[in-house]
Amino acid sequence: MFAASSGSSTILIVYVVVFGGLYFFYLRPRSRKQKAARQQTKKVEVGERAQTIGGFVGTVVSQTDEFVTLRSASGVELDFIPSAIARRFDPVVVPESTDDDAQEGDK
Repeated sequence: MFAASSGSSTILIVYVVVFGGLYFFYLRPRSRKQKAARQQTKKVEVGERAQTIGGFVGTVVSQTDEFVTLRSASGVELDFIPSAIARRFDPVVVPESTDDDAQEGDK
């Protein structure tokens, strides 16, 4: 009976060591990289376009420690706290089709 208890505790220790290694060598570095990537997308400079967590898209006109001011296309300026900036807004550029492509599609 004493030997069986020792075997199960050994298996438990092996599981703890494996999970600890997985955490320190895989999960922790991965979460740090994701956090750094999220912080990088939230950093905006004056003149760049940004999107807030609410979906508002505008151009950054001023930035302080307390507020980021965005101007919409209609000229309205709104102040947001920096944590409300979700990402830099880079619109998707659709390549224009050439005349050759359009003529081939018509045939």
